[in-house]
Parts: sequence; structure tokens; C-alpha cells
Amino acid sequence: MDVRRIFTACIAGVVTLSLQAGFAAATESRTSKPESVPPTSLKSDPPYVMAKPPGSTGDPKLGERSKSPTNGGAANQLAVSTAASSDIIGKDGAPMVLVPAGEFIMGSEKGDEDEAPAHRVYLNAFYIDKFEVTNGRFAKYVEAIQSEPPWGFTDKETPMIHAERPVRWVSWMDAMSYCLWLGKRLPTEAEWEKAARGTDERTYPWGNDPPTPVHAVYGLKEGGAETVSVIGNHHMGQSPYGVQDLAGNLYEWVMDWYADNFYSNSPAINPRGPGEGTAKVQRGGSYINTPYRLRSSFRTKGDPTEQDPNVGFRCAQDVQK
Repeated sequence: MDVRRIFTACIAGVVTLSLQAGFAAATESRTSKPESVPPTSLKSDPPYVMAKPPGSTGDPKLGERSKSPTNGGAANQLAVSTAASSDIIGKDGAPMVLVPAGEFIMGSEKGDEDEAPAHRVYLNAFYIDKFEVTNGRFAKYVEAIQSEPPWGFTDKETPMIHAERPVRWVSWMDAMSYCLWLGKRLPTEAEWEKAARGTDERTYPWGNDPPTPVHAVYGLKEGGAETVSVIGNHHMGQSPYGVQDLAGNLYEWVMDWYADNFYSNSPAINPRGPGEGTAKVQRGGSYINTPYRLRSSFRTKGDPTEQDPNVGFRCAQDVQK
């Protein structure tokens, strides 16, 4: 194996072990839901229908929740303004948004079985990249550590001409190594979901209205680099905290191993996926998916060593005490 690949794998392994010690331990590994994803094929979409009537929840604890706004409204704008005042700049020059500590409802009773049950969890405050990691920023990492570039970097045009488009064709190990290089990490599955949907259980980052082209990139066919939008082009689709492109464009790697029934045993404080597994969680849907997969509670998975054309990532980091 190439020395650079060994280095990347080693540092990814080290950070995974160190982060696992800081989170609540999972009880045991579980079988992933049967969904085979070839490296260059896209996951098929089920019809966009709710598994249960919109009025039913099946969780008596959720009866006290206030109704979610249709499209975020004034509450969304207030949250965005507050988040903007708390932005920081990461070591890679990327803006990061503060997601404050507190509870939120994770999961959904209206989607796939692995999204249930909807459950209340508490998360410590954390920062998350406002945008997905771009070709330009990832190219600096490749150059700095002499790493093998992603398949999409077959020539220097991608990181130069398409510098502001999110990097893709990156494995989970590539993504983790990049974040580690900057003193960051990948977000946990729970952190990603809270950053996307806030505390009012909205269906999408912008609210409950179905997506349109001003909200997200979706419903397209596989194509060249132009298929993926540059960062910051869909601010109407931003989350309550001002995080952008959390729906569509590219799926995003998160820290956790995937387990289809993990939510049945999820810890109530800073939940973390199983301690081991065969696939890592991906969130957010991509440019080829239907609105069903753009929902903030939708979960899927991928082999952590494989690189796909519709998968990217963003980093997170703890708030220093």
C-alpha cells in the first residue's frame, strides 16, 4: 500500500479512537439496512410518500411539542442572525457556525424505519462549517501532505477552475483526515441533524415547504462538475443556524457508524453511533435525489473506503471551554 495511503488511514484511525472515548459508548454493533451502493451508482429513491399520516407520531413524549412553522418565518431569520454573530473562521479559512447547547428532537415517525423513533436528545455546543469543503481547500490539503488526490482531481482544472464547488469523490477516510489536519473532526450524526433542522422539528433546513431550485440542487442526472453547485448559491435553503447546502448538492459523511436500529437505544446526551460497523452514515441527499432523501432526518450509509461522485463532507469542532 502507498505510504501516503497508510499515513491517511493511520491518522483517521487515531482520531476515531480518541473521539469515541469522548462520547457515550454504544451498546453493540448492529446490522446495517440492506442497501448496496456501488461506487458510481446512485441510490434509488422510494416514492415521496409519508409512512404515516402527518398527524400521527406514535411517541407520547412528543405531544408537548409546538407546531413547526411552515417555512421558518421570523423564527428562522432570528436564529440565523444570532448564529451569524457567533461565526468563527477555521484554520482553512472556512466560516464556521455556532450551534448552541440544548435539546432537540432527533429522528422522525414519518420516514423510514431507521429514522424512528423520534427522540429527544441533548447536545453540547459545537461549531460546524457553514459550507461543504471545496475543491480549492481540499487541494491545499493534498499538496501539504502529498496525499493521493481524489479521482475528480485527474487534472489541475478541477481544484483551480472549480475551486468553489464542493469536493467530491472523497472517502470517509479522506474526509476524516482532512478535518484532523485542521484540528477539526467530522460532525456526529446528531450534530449534523441538529444543525440542519434546529429545535422545531422542521422537515427540511428551511422549513416544511417542499424544496424548489432556489432551496437546493436535486433531481438532476449524473453529469460533469457543473452538476454540483458552488457553495453559497442557495441561501434560501439555509438552516435555522445559517448553515447552507445541508439538503441536496452532495451527501455528506458524518462521524458515526451506521446501525438501522440505533435510535431505539440512542443515549439521551451527546449520542454517538455504534462502536464499530461496516458502513458510515451519510446525510442530506444529493443532486440526483428526490425530495424524500433531502429531508433532514433521512439516513443512509456508505463504505468508508469508497469514493462516490455524489458524496462530500464538512467539518465540525468542539467549543473551547
